[in-house]
Order: sequence, then C-alpha cells, then structure tokens
Amino acid sequence: MLIHNDIYNMISIAQAISTVKANTNALMKTTIKTVEKAGGYILSKDIKSPINMPPFNQSAMDGYALSLHESNTYRLMGEIQAGDEHQPILKPGEAYRIFTGAAVPKTANAVVMQEKVTVEKLLIKIEGDVSINQNIRPLGEQVKYDDLALKKGTKLTPAAIGFLASLGITTVSVYKKPSIAIITTGNELVEPGTNLKYGKIYESNSKMLLSALYNLKFYDINLYNVADNYGRTVAQLKTAINENDLVIITGGISVGDYDFVGRALTELHVEELFYKVKQKPGKPLFYGKKGATQVFALPGNPAAALTCFYVYVHIALQQMMNREDLELKRVSAKSATHFLKKGDRPQFLKAIYNNGEVEILEGQSSAMQQTFALANALVFMDENAQEITIGKTVETIILPE
Repeated sequence: MLIHNDIYNMISIAQAISTVKANTNALMKTTIKTVEKAGGYILSKDIKSPINMPPFNQSAMDGYALSLHESNTYRLMGEIQAGDEHQPILKPGEAYRIFTGAAVPKTANAVVMQEKVTVEKLLIKIEGDVSINQNIRPLGEQVKYDDLALKKGTKLTPAAIGFLASLGITTVSVYKKPSIAIITTGNELVEPGTNLKYGKIYESNSKMLLSALYNLKFYDINLYNVADNYGRTVAQLKTAINENDLVIITGGISVGDYDFVGRALTELHVEELFYKVKQKPGKPLFYGKKGATQVFALPGNPAAALTCFYVYVHIALQQMMNREDLELKRVSAKSATHFLKKGDRPQFLKAIYNNGEVEILEGQSSAMQQTFALANALVFMDENAQEITIGKTVETIILPE
C-alpha cells in the first residue's frame, strides 16, 4: 500500500472529488439542541408552526389605526403601543395612535402612516385615499398554525434561528455533527510557547485545521500527537478511527524511512480509495475509510494540508451533515497579476479576491503559511494551462471567511 509509481497511479482532481462524494454518507444520527445552540446544524425533522405568525393583525408602521368611514377626518380616541394587551372597540370615524408591531384592533380596518396625517387636538385629517387592510400584517401572514415552518434538511442560519424563536420554539431535532480527530505526526514538532531547540519546529497544522473546523462550526474535535514510531502510530490511529467519524492526519504519509502512517493504515485494514492526486500543492494525499469512519492523510506541509482540507475534506464534512452545497463557491475573476506555471500538474494558487478581480500572491510553495495567511481565495490552473496573463479570466475558489 502507498508505494506507487507517480506517473501511473496519481488520479485527477475531478476523480478524487468524485471518489470522496461517492464514499461519504450522511451520518443520519440525530440529537436535540436548544434553538440558540443549533446554528449551523441541519434539521432532521419538519417543523410545524405552533402559532400563527403574526399571532394577531399587526401594524406595519407607526401611524393611526382607523375604522374607515366616508370622511377623511377621524376622532382620536387613544393610543396602542407594541405589547399592549387591551383591544379597544372602534366605531366608524374613530382612530387610535398606533406603533409598528402593535396589535391592530379587530374593529380597525386600516392603518395610515403618520406622514399622511395632520393632527388638530383630538381630530386627525387624512391626506389621500386609504384602502381596507392598508398597512396591516394579517394574522398568520408569515405562517399559519400547524403549517410547515421549516422543512427537514434546512440549514439553521441565524435568520432561521430567529424565525424559530419568533414562533416560540425552544428545541429542535437536528443531525449530529461528526466527531473529528486531528492527528499530527513528527519528532520535529514542539508546542508553541516552549523552547525551540535546534532541529525542531513549532507544530502549527493542528491549530490551523482546528481553526478551519471551528470556522465551519464543527466543534467535536479531538487532538492527538504521535512521534515517528511505528507501534505508537498504529495504536494512536486505531484509537482515533474507533472513536471518531472522521480522522485527519497530517504528515507521515510519504514513503520516507520514518513515514509510518501508510503502513499503519494498512495494518488497521483501512480501505484505500486513492493515494496521490495530480495537483500542486498536495500530491501525497490519502483518502480511505474503515467502516463508517472517513480517513484523510494530508501532506505535512501547511499550505498543502490546508489546500487539501478545503478541496476535499470540506466535501466530506458537508456530505456527512446532509448538506446540499458540498464544495466551496467558485467564481470567474480577472487576474490582476501575471503567473507562469512550472510543470504539468494542475495547481491551486493562493490569491486575494476582491470585487471580480483576483491577485495571485508571491510565495506559492507548499510550506508558505505567510502567503496563505493573506489569501481569501485559491486560483485554479488546470494541467493544460501554463500561463496566466493580466486580465485573463480565471477560476477562483472563495475560501471561508
């Protein structure tokens, strides 16, 4: 396993994406969440409205509630504020001062905006015509009692959370988010904040991937670190695979003397679905599964690892959540820079996108984190393209903010 000839065994980006999609299933495990903590989750059941919304005829603006009659002059009888529970009875020709969101009395049949009213003591005079039900939001206008409020499969955005709360709903049934393991490998890695000895580097990939997952609202994450030792690698991978829905490994996937991840995955009977993708950065990418657990072994170089995360792991995460939009948004943009590609592999280029224009950044090495720190997009060059000229339209992947 994993010792392949590059020329004959690298698969295309399109094949790799299709393979991930074909081999990832929605978790379908459900849980109950309070509405305020359900953001980003997917509804596992239809939700019917427990009330009419609005629950009464509601004023759409500040003005005057009227009981219409033939004259444009009305007697002002009082005031109705938002939240008032009393319901006065209006006779034809009577009016009440009313405010946005307040309940419109059943005996009022129009609300006129205050800008069209002249007030003289206890009389008001209307400018222009007023029609029946004008500026009144009728009971149940948004949704009626027992009607479908949100359907199963809806992603709970902030607006959806607000809508559910407006219906008085406090808990919802949602699909569970996957439990995720991040495993870093390497004797050279030390924790930030410790003394950096000669030959060591600070471990950053786990922090980078953890942040990317948090940004996508995945929080059930377990971190593991394993030294370059075969037995420990096998044991740690076994634990992570048994206890998580998705495992992300960084480093140790190449074929060096101390790269033990491939051999460990073989010993653990992880099914290899592909290893090595014709792309730059991120060629030594492994994807497989054991049972229902997804396994991605990403390259150790930070920019390569993060690129593979956004292009492939992101798809698996979205599909496990039963979402419809699996891939990051792609747009066409005009290049503000010139770029000459080396080699024949398709390439993902770190870039800054702004208002239809994209700037390809300096420092495209797979180890260049500083450049990636500035990027908000990736420009994609296919294998047939060798040069991007200024003004050329290029395919651009928008990264999550």
